[in-house]
Amino acid sequence: MQAMIESGRIVDAILLLVVVELAVLTAIRRLTGRGVSTTALLPNLLAGAALLLALRAALTEAAWPWTAAWLAVAGLAHAADLAVRWDARRHPPPR
Repeated sequence: MQAMIESGRIVDAILLLVVVELAVLTAIRRLTGRGVSTTALLPNLLAGAALLLALRAALTEAAWPWTAAWLAVAGLAHAADLAVRWDARRHPPPR
């Protein structure tokens, strides 16, 4: 386990789970018409993935600009997620 964490492979495994989560949630939405829309889901998952990549950069002792860049991407994705959610509150989807 220590080697997995120090090498950053643990982050790779978690990122794979994020991709699987996106695929499953998208499939559920397409099959049932229920659940979170992909448009609303992507900024949230992107923010999480960017934070994971920042963690991976830190664990593998990458140059600090990589960690900073992934944190900046996470912040922008978080802002996009808030914008999507804020707009959804003002204009709820039709039933």
